[in-house]
Parts: sequence; structure tokens; C-alpha cells
Amino acid sequence: MRQLLLGLGTGYAAAYALVRTIESVRDWRDPSPARSKDAAAYARTRRAFEVADTVRGTVAILAFAYGPLARGVDRAACGPVWLRPAFCAATLSVASALIDLPTSFVQEYALERRFDLSEQTPQSWLGDYAKSTGIAAAVAAIVATLFGAAVRRAPRTWPLPAALGALPLFVLSGLIVPLYVLPLFNKFEPITGTLEVRLRKLAARFGVGDAEILRMDMSRQTRKANAFVTGLGHTHRIVLGDTLLEAFPEDEIEFVVAHELGHYVTKDTWRSIALGEALTTALFLVANAVTPGSERDELRDRPLLLIRIYAAMLATAQVLRPLLLAFSRSREWAADRFALAATDDAAAGARAFRRLRDQNFSDEDPPPWYELFFASHPSLRARIGALALDEDR
Repeated sequence: MRQLLLGLGTGYAAAYALVRTIESVRDWRDPSPARSKDAAAYARTRRAFEVADTVRGTVAILAFAYGPLARGVDRAACGPVWLRPAFCAATLSVASALIDLPTSFVQEYALERRFDLSEQTPQSWLGDYAKSTGIAAAVAAIVATLFGAAVRRAPRTWPLPAALGALPLFVLSGLIVPLYVLPLFNKFEPITGTLEVRLRKLAARFGVGDAEILRMDMSRQTRKANAFVTGLGHTHRIVLGDTLLEAFPEDEIEFVVAHELGHYVTKDTWRSIALGEALTTALFLVANAVTPGSERDELRDRPLLLIRIYAAMLATAQVLRPLLLAFSRSREWAADRFALAATDDAAAGARAFRRLRDQNFSDEDPPPWYELFFASHPSLRARIGALALDEDR
């Protein structure tokens, strides 16, 4: 039965990759013309891609971890024992990115171009993909080295030191990403003029008048409008895409910034770090529990053990996905309430959400199952409805 399941998993992942490869080659040679502005068709296609890709990714890592390929990688690992996890992690990260390249091209680039949501060139997209691949490989090597040391030194009780070591990594990433990683992909400039004065006045009311509020050249990659909060402490930044700044009036921008301030003022970044630490600890414990003691002893100094632990963690994370997304949606609701209290302008908030819906081809009212398993934000219909109720009061 195990061999049958491994065969089915490998076959599904390979077939999926083959189909996407054929599509990507065809689209590279003869790009599909932009379709009419059909938001419903775009939403259906994105949902189908997300579901298929999630299943493919989970099945593929499990089939790989318990199949012959992982054993081959394990045997190929060379050098000192402490360095082998880094070698395997970096190699697998790059190999995975190369295998996923056609799929990512179709699902992340060609789809956006097909619905006229991006003007990015294929060469520019590939450049960004190469940067992401390099960064991911470097991070994977560092994490695998530390993780391997914990498993090697404490093969039975490794979840405790591994969990303790994960926390500073979460904090460090929050400090490094906004300063050194994001600028590799986009330019960030302070917002100036009357809008900057208006937004500073809003931020000062909550004691964060010195928060960085930046403009990002998001149009380099997409026509979609967006804003987000990133960083920790003095690296904390509220970032607005130029696509949003150029298409939205100031009262709507103020509501969007107030929403992002809600995340900033209520320390949602720290909440996310705490949740990440709790989730990581839980995944470590589950992976340790489902890995037989004999297997841990036999593979103690080998990367194959780490590969199988990672596969168990990934499969468990899929089970916990609804809880994590529910937490994310709850924080988005809280930020909406903060923005409404800060601006006292429900009408501007509703208009901003409608404009986001129209500009981004957002799925205004996704099916309940999709929101449960895939949506990090509440539906726009629900958010607009909540603001409309406040307008009526």
C-alpha cells in the first residue's frame, strides 16, 4: 500500500508539472491575449490553481521524503556531518524552484497578464524569481544547519531546543526583511506633500507619528492596489503601493492607512511572531511524535531524517491551516474597526473596499469552503456590509 501511495503521489506531482511546463512554453512563445475584464473568471481560475497547487505541494513532499529520490540526495550529501543539512537544504531549495518554475510562470505571471493585471515583462519576472530562489536557498541552508544540530544532539528531545532557536530567527527576519530583502525587488520612497501631512496627523494621534509611511513602486509587478505593514521597532514601515496612491482619493487612502495603523498600533507583527513560535513548536512536537524512535536513531546524523521531519511538519500544517487563517481574518476585522474609529468615515472605507475589489479583480464573496481553507482576509462583501451598517446608524 505504501508503495502504491508513493507511486500515485509521484505520478500526480509529475503530471501536474508536465502540464504546467507545456502551458508555460506555449505562453512564452505566444503569449495569450488579454481577456475582457472578467473578475469572476479570474477568481475561479485563481481558486482552482490554489487548490491544485496546495494538494500537489503536500503530496509531492511526502512522496519525495519517503521515496528513492530523498535517499539518493541523502547519499549524495558530502562534507562534515554538521554541514550536510545545509548542502541538502540549499540543493533541494534550488531544485524545487527550478521544477516549480513552469508552474509559477503560469500561475503567477501568465494568469496576471492574461487578465491585464500586470505589465511586467517575462525577463523582469524571471529576475525576481531568481532573486527569490537565491534568498530562499540561503535561508534554507542556515535554518537546516541549526535544525540539524538540534536533532543530532538531542534525537529524542530536539523539539525543545529547536523551538527555542526558532524565536530569535522570527525576530531577526522581522528586522532584516524590510531593510535588506524587500529593496531587492522594489523601490521605497517617503510619501510627501499634503497627503504625507494628513497621514502624519492621523498617525500622531496614536503616538506613532514617526512611523515610516512609504511609497512602493508596485506597478513594476502588478496593476493591483495594496498596502501592508512590515518590520519591527525602528524598521516598522507602513507601505502603500503606487498603484493605490494613484487610483484612490485621499479620504480613501486615509482609511487604508488607518487600517494599516491598526496592525501597527495593536502590535500585530508581534502577535504573528508569537503565533509562528507556537505553531512551530506544535509542528516540531507532532513531527517528533510520528517519527519512530528507531528511525530517529538510525538516521540521526543523516539529512534524510530532516527531510522526513519537514514532510511531517508540512502535512500537519495543512491540517492547522483553518485555525491560522481564522486568526488572520480576526486581525483584519480588528484593523477595520480601528480604521473606522480613527477616521469616523465608514463611507470612505466602503468606497475604498469597492475600489480595491474592482481594481484587483478580488473575489468579493468566495465560497465558504475557500474562505475557511485559503482566505487570510474576510470577504469584501462582508467588510463592505459591516461599514454600510455603520453608515446607517
